[in-house]
Amino acid sequence: MPIALAAPSLSLFDPWAEAVTEYGDVHIHGAGLERGTVPDQQACEDFVAKAELYARPGAELPEGHVPCEYFWITDGPDVIGFIAFRRELNDWLRTYAGHIGYSVRPSRRREGVAGAALGLVLDRAREQGYDRVMLTCDDDNVGSARTIEGAGGEHVDTIDGSDAGHGPMRQYWITL
Repeated sequence: MPIALAAPSLSLFDPWAEAVTEYGDVHIHGAGLERGTVPDQQACEDFVAKAELYARPGAELPEGHVPCEYFWITDGPDVIGFIAFRRELNDWLRTYAGHIGYSVRPSRRREGVAGAALGLVLDRAREQGYDRVMLTCDDDNVGSARTIEGAGGEHVDTIDGSDAGHGPMRQYWITL
């Protein structure tokens, strides 16, 4: 089956829980979850509600948060990753995260999943009138750098990411 984007849904609870469990106790980029989230029914319900709120135009969001569309990357019935499209950039996002964050579950990496999902989100950004989007990755994350560059990303800077709990980070812009 081709890679697709699914809106977070309780109907995908089991494959979502399997994916989150596979990551273990790490931050899952693009998932919209706190590190260490236990993937139980309540966490899924809470996240689905969060995703619906953040996607609603004009919604009142917590201070410092921006409108965002969260997607679960799917392959048939399986959730194989996560990707978020932040429709605005605040100062922190402009420096450390960008418009789009993503991750692919460890057992499905190096299969082109991230590139396919990124392409689908870039299509959405174009449809919504964006001229360009920003992405970042850790300087030592060769796979993510290749994914971003393969989508047309232009490396514009490498910054000190220590304020965000990272080492050096690469900043990219993709012209749409």
